[in-house]
Amino acid sequence: MTDLVLPSETNPLNNLFGGELLARMDRAASIAARRHSRRITVTASVNHVAFNRSIPLGSVVTVEAAISRTFRTSMEVFIDVWIEDRFSGERDKANEAIYTFVAVDDTGIPTEVPPLEPETELEKQRYEAALRRKQLSLVLAGKMKPADATELKALFLES
Repeated sequence: MTDLVLPSETNPLNNLFGGELLARMDRAASIAARRHSRRITVTASVNHVAFNRSIPLGSVVTVEAAISRTFRTSMEVFIDVWIEDRFSGERDKANEAIYTFVAVDDTGIPTEVPPLEPETELEKQRYEAALRRKQLSLVLAGKMKPADATELKALFLES
């Protein structure tokens, strides 16, 4: 999704409101999740947001969302936010986020989603890391025993 930052979307420093950026990221992630699952999707969580750079008034902003991994009914969506230089046209990464979406049927009951096959090196890295992020989230929520988080534990064990 590409859009322009307008005056009504900025804070007193003339930068895009963080909440406005979150909404844009949520919309892009929702589209990616729906395209992959071909189902209604709902935001389950915002797992990570990094506001690394301010986005000034008048900027052209592109929000790119891609499924990084699927689970039974959920999908992790990785979002990259780019700012286009007004003069050169070059793009610089400004922010990133990771959202989780769940596919649901017409009554709101979670439903299975198709698997994902990563192709590029970046897709493969994000795919592998998604399982560790999910395990960490489940451990922190008390829904998984730390001893069962095998992928997460592997980070801390020596080869």
